[in-house]
Amino acid sequence: MYKTILVPIALDHDAHAAEVLAIARALRAEGGRITALTVVEEIPAYVAQYLPEGQESKTRDEVRSGISALLEGAGDVEARVVSGHAGVTIVDYAARHDVDLIVMASHRPGLQDYFLGSTAARVVRHAPCSVHVLR
Repeated sequence: MYKTILVPIALDHDAHAAEVLAIARALRAEGGRITALTVVEEIPAYVAQYLPEGQESKTRDEVRSGISALLEGAGDVEARVVSGHAGVTIVDYAARHDVDLIVMASHRPGLQDYFLGSTAARVVRHAPCSVHVLR
């Protein structure tokens, strides 16, 4: 059983969120904790200058609302919203917070994933802990 479980959730691909959370709960040790992490891609400076003032903050607030709505009634799951590149940020977060299991969903890989790599593949290759991937 695992004490600290990280569940990365992409709000635009949240179809498996309930299943992933159920797996995390089943693998959680007594007294363990589950953190749902959503990564908001950083907006490059050359793009940000053309956006309305406060757009990044507004986007983060919308993502927080979305993750809260998704986790409504899940009092045993802590929600976090961070910025960065999804694969790198998930691995860094897991290392900094002594996560001992990452449970995440993955889509079936397409041709573009073989050239660029999916977020789940990147996390599996670089995570400092066990990774359970739901397909």
